Amino acid sequence: MVKTNRIKTMLSTAFICLGLFLVIPNMANAASYKVVKGDSLYKISKLFNTSVAKLQSSNNIKGTIIYPGQVLEVPAATYTVKSGDSLYLIAKKHGVSVDSLRTANSKWDDMIYPGQKLIIPGTSSGSSSGTTTSKDNASKPVVSFTESDVDLLARLVRAEAESQSYEAKVAVAAVVINRVQSSEWPNTIKGVINQKIGNYYQFTPVENGWINRPATDECIKAAYAALYGSDPSNGAIFYFDDSTSNKWIWSRPIAARIGRMVYTY
Repeated sequence: MVKTNRIKTMLSTAFICLGLFLVIPNMANAASYKVVKGDSLYKISKLFNTSVAKLQSSNNIKGTIIYPGQVLEVPAATYTVKSGDSLYLIAKKHGVSVDSLRTANSKWDDMIYPGQKLIIPGTSSGSSSGTTTSKDNASKPVVSFTESDVDLLARLVRAEAESQSYEAKVAVAAVVINRVQSSEWPNTIKGVINQKIGNYYQFTPVENGWINRPATDECIKAAYAALYGSDPSNGAIFYFDDSTSNKWIWSRPIAARIGRMVYTY
């Protein structure tokens, strides 16, 4: 009887140890995320399905101040790119949006290569080839576009909101996308941006030439975010700087205000 109990005790201990061995790696899994301009602990916590408090604890951050280039440990899975993969296929496979996949990896072009490791946002289950449970939005662009459309849109964003926050930049791009989706405006990005009604261009930078300046990385990122469904403007179809005295534009219903930028219906 004693011998039997001793064997049971040994087996129980073995199973407990084995359980700890299997569970602990998943609890400790983390990935490294590099902070970009416009980031906040709140935005990063939403991207990686965690809390600000947990980010502060795991990175020994006392307050809420972070800076571009800072590397943070985040709870996330990683995926090793295989031959034949694309960002769309990887996002679809893991149940996340292409936009969030781009954001998590600061990846704003479509070039990936076998062996490359990507962070999968909204997950915390370690290196992965399976399905995750992220509930991000669209994994497809909301309107069709070409690389030249992205460049044009990003140049408009720079011309209109260069000194404003990243969120304001995304909202500017979203206004263009909202017009493309509306039957009241041209149905292409190029058509919307270059539209002229009477003797007036719809976007001043097209007329004064500011749109010809090359886009910054942040403006390209903002353009892609809007193309994949991000819309801080809340569906607006106009925007303007709050210093304008134009009574007509101020009379329109306000959808959002971000910094100095006002977005209206």
